Amino acid sequence: MKAIAKRVLVIGDGSWGTALAVILAKNGLDTTLFSVFPAQAADLAKYRENRPFLPGIALPDNLKFSADPGEAARDVDLVVSVVPTQYLRSVAMTFEEYLPAHVPIVSATKGLEIETMKPPTSILLEVLGERDIGVLTGPSHAEEVARGKPATVVVASESEKLANMTQAAFNCETFRVYTARDRIGAELGAALKNVIALAAGMSDGLELGDNAKAALMTRGMVEMARFGKANGAETHTFFGLAGFGDLVTTACSQHSRNRAVGERIGRGETLEDVLASMNMVAEGVWTTKALFGPENELAAVISMPIAEQVHAILFEGKDPREAVFDLMTRAPTGEMDGLLS
Repeated sequence: MKAIAKRVLVIGDGSWGTALAVILAKNGLDTTLFSVFPAQAADLAKYRENRPFLPGIALPDNLKFSADPGEAARDVDLVVSVVPTQYLRSVAMTFEEYLPAHVPIVSATKGLEIETMKPPTSILLEVLGERDIGVLTGPSHAEEVARGKPATVVVASESEKLANMTQAAFNCETFRVYTARDRIGAELGAALKNVIALAAGMSDGLELGDNAKAALMTRGMVEMARFGKANGAETHTFFGLAGFGDLVTTACSQHSRNRAVGERIGRGETLEDVLASMNMVAEGVWTTKALFGPENELAAVISMPIAEQVHAILFEGKDPREAVFDLMTRAPTGEMDGLLS
């Protein structure tokens, strides 16, 4: 008999957390959306709308809101964590005494922690202790999901019980969930595609054309899979929803923050000015920084030329056009070198 979640806690009141909470509530689950800010939780309850992050979407009448971790976590069957990676550790710590080990967690956060290069599920396990854990990811912009436009994602977990529970909780006529076991690959695909989406946005900003963008996305997929393979992931994961599917959406969509950041930088804006003008997080910026930080020993031995050039543009002041030249004039190689060997 498959486990069924009746009471679900969604931690994180951004656009994606809100969209997921909307699905769960519409599916009839007892759902609470947690905000670390009491004023925001009160605003959500009063206006039934996430005015800062998802304006114009009416929130279901049965969706609850809370800024009290103890109240929010009481008697929950499933936790969905949707906190930006760089804030995840501190937010998770507020739930240490409220989430016993039998409560499973699904992470819907896409990124790597700068200081440790750890993915979200590793942070959650470190802070909250060993438990069943999974990753919910795929091509799914919050703005479209919340409006009931069709989307398909994957939940990856070593626990078949958790994967099936998550699938049952979210599945509906507009949101289809597949199951998989490669949590590492799904999580790395979710994080790394944001880096390649930044490059695709830079290509748009530089007006390099469709051929260049297609090449960046295709070669970026190889980089993602190559890095994932070196970290214990299954190569095929990167050519499914968690990798290729998510990359297409993030690199091409008008809703993509990472693509938009890249486009503005390609047009000549500085990273500092771009980030200062945003009220939401572009995870790819910080994932790029983590990739080439001191905690990543693999960066020196894995060939990731596109990611390297994105890092040089973002954090070393390199001119994007110079980066394009360097990518195009690299020594000739085989298309799948380091991936299929």
